[in-house]
Amino acid sequence: MTATLLEYHHAGNGVHVGFTSVQTGNLALHLEGQTTDSLEQARTHRADLERALDLSVGSTAFLHQVHSATVVDAEGLGWGEATASQTPPAADAMISRGGGTPLAIMVADCLPVAFVTRDGDTAVAHAGRVGLVSGVLESTLEQLGVDPVHISAWIGPAICGSCYEVPEQMRDDVAGVHSTAASTTSWGTPALNLPRAAETLLTRVGVQVSRSAVCTLEDDRVFSHRRAPGQGRFAGLVWRGDTPA
Repeated sequence: MTATLLEYHHAGNGVHVGFTSVQTGNLALHLEGQTTDSLEQARTHRADLERALDLSVGSTAFLHQVHSATVVDAEGLGWGEATASQTPPAADAMISRGGGTPLAIMVADCLPVAFVTRDGDTAVAHAGRVGLVSGVLESTLEQLGVDPVHISAWIGPAICGSCYEVPEQMRDDVAGVHSTAASTTSWGTPALNLPRAAETLLTRVGVQVSRSAVCTLEDDRVFSHRRAPGQGRFAGLVWRGDTPA
């Protein structure tokens, strides 16, 4: 149900995009200091979310995110299929041909980006500072393999350019790759505006972009690593199914 999501978008042709909230619960299985109980809680949160969206429990694909530009095929990556000896692939974007596999990308300040093509292929990407500079969004577009004018993208909640304080040299290095990333905090120090940089990158090649106005540092409805390290991760989702209630 859409009440489970902080933001929901109907992408057309039975495809949906959404971003979860703190109310949905932590969805990560990798947090430092996570206990057996908290791991089980995260699995329960994943299962509850899938039931709310009328998805088969365990069918949603997750990744082992490592701030890379690596893109993988989501086929067979449903989290319920994993065992103690099978971890998700180390990657930061994935694609589902035909949109048959529900996709989730986890964040807590970085950009969660969902993609849907005109023909119904879907993708998600985790674009933090390192991933954005490394080209994770360009790699995802390349792997989708269609004219970008036939792709729609949704940039979910992320830390904003007025809050993402960084050293001056880091700001300048990133701005050397993405000029629109350069920013200043509301208190006057060097900062990065990753949502603006991602939107500029995507729209420049013809992608139709929708961008969330939610800042993760300012809005406690979503997890923020800077505000509360280790508390949890929310997810950007894209899936195919009936329209949620």
